[in-house]
Amino acid sequence: MTSRALQRIQLPPASVVIAGIVLVVILLLAIFTPLIAPIDPRNVSSYSLVDMEIPPVFMDGGDPRFLLGTDNQGRDLVSVILFGLRISILIGAGAVLLAAVIGVALGSVAGYFGGIIDTVVMRIADVLVSFPTILVALLVSGIARAQLGPETVSTWAPVILIFAIAVNEWVQYARTVRGSSMVEISRDYVRAAKVIGLPSSRIMLRHILPNVMSSVMVIATINLAGAILTEATLSFLGAGMPATYPSLGTLIRIGNEFLFSGLWWIAVMPAAVLVILVLAVNVVGDYLRDRFNPKLMAN
Repeated sequence: MTSRALQRIQLPPASVVIAGIVLVVILLLAIFTPLIAPIDPRNVSSYSLVDMEIPPVFMDGGDPRFLLGTDNQGRDLVSVILFGLRISILIGAGAVLLAAVIGVALGSVAGYFGGIIDTVVMRIADVLVSFPTILVALLVSGIARAQLGPETVSTWAPVILIFAIAVNEWVQYARTVRGSSMVEISRDYVRAAKVIGLPSSRIMLRHILPNVMSSVMVIATINLAGAILTEATLSFLGAGMPATYPSLGTLIRIGNEFLFSGLWWIAVMPAAVLVILVLAVNVVGDYLRDRFNPKLMAN
């Protein structure tokens, strides 16, 4: 076996392995939250105001029933954080998926056909990329809240957030796929497919798209952390998930109101989980980016 082949099967660094394990554990906790969480924070009858503001179990006054303490409503923080974690991951993953679908579709069409289609798509992308993602997301979320009633916004808050985040994030996918598609259409196998009369849609889907998906997957992994942070920022600013069905950002916003009154755990605990989640995703994403970078693999 050659040295290059040995390099390709080299095990990832310990930090990447640890981050991967942490990420898998977090995802499993999010998936099985209804089975793991001691209470359902959405069900008012499952908690009591008598248990409000109990500190974590490792502090004086802690209760063994509540490992991380309770919030100002008497809800078990472990349960609230698990449900908030699940919502944050779902919204972040949904936004990344929607942005990837839009970006891959527009990038493929722009790269394959070129001309006026390429010009229009790329100029739209240039306009969007000139605005910060959080600003565009706030604008879209604000318009939705202004046009819809409070009950409708509360019901459709996850969908609104997914769309608000994806509006700006598709640009990176479109640019990457466009560049890769322009390289692929100059190859002999694409020219041969055109010569035998295959339709353009089939050439893009069956021949070009599979060769650019590795880059798309790496971008999606890296952007997942950014999407989760954007959702947390929107929720912290009050433009995200409602307090009745909170995400991690909403929990941090609620806890921030009690931070200087001594109830630090209400804000710090969900913030710590958010940091761990984003850090794990970033470490895994950076490894995948380096691993599947053709320039690095060629060395």
